[in-house]
Amino acid sequence: MANKITLTVEDGHEMDGWRADPPDPEGAVKGGIVILQAIYGLTDHLGDVCDMYAARGYSAIAPALYDRTGKNQVFGYDDSGRDSGYALRATLAEETVKLDVAACVAALKPNGRVAVSGFCTGGSWAWVMAAGLKGLDAAVIFYGSDLYELRNLNPQIPTLLHYGDSDHIVPLPHVTEIHDLHPDLPLQIYPGQGHAFFNPEQNPDSADSAALAFERTIEFLDSQFT
Repeated sequence: MANKITLTVEDGHEMDGWRADPPDPEGAVKGGIVILQAIYGLTDHLGDVCDMYAARGYSAIAPALYDRTGKNQVFGYDDSGRDSGYALRATLAEETVKLDVAACVAALKPNGRVAVSGFCTGGSWAWVMAAGLKGLDAAVIFYGSDLYELRNLNPQIPTLLHYGDSDHIVPLPHVTEIHDLHPDLPLQIYPGQGHAFFNPEQNPDSADSAALAFERTIEFLDSQFT
């Protein structure tokens, strides 16, 4: 199971996170992946996601990006939690997020290549990292909420996009326009799925699409890392 860890960032900031590693200490590790949170903070769901990757041969770290404003800032999946999360998300600066992600990359690099992924606003940050943070080898974006506004950024690494065709935050015409600007990036569309379809705590009826998205992600990472 994923364990809570503390990482020291280049500027001295100490940041909590989840970490999970493949269960066989003697087995080969395919690589690493940094998983960036949605607006709700470092939820238990992110620990579960780390475990999912570890079970498929990837060491995974999910950092607590809100730690620079205070520890243990995790919010419920309701209007109040959403509003609190968006308020904290607005305090994040690209420079310090890059430092925090770079610390995770450094911790995972001994295992080989490293990818970055993220959900919702974390997917947006993963897009920013793919365009401007050295040391990454691939990116996987789950319904990045700000990609339309960030569509002119150019990822410098192979990047996979996952979106539902009923996402109320990033409507399908916006997804199409993003892909028109970046036609070489693989895009997977999930019929009938809205925002946050990967999270069973928010959308328990989306399990089949979530499982398909995960298998496609593993296939993509395996193709890049092996």
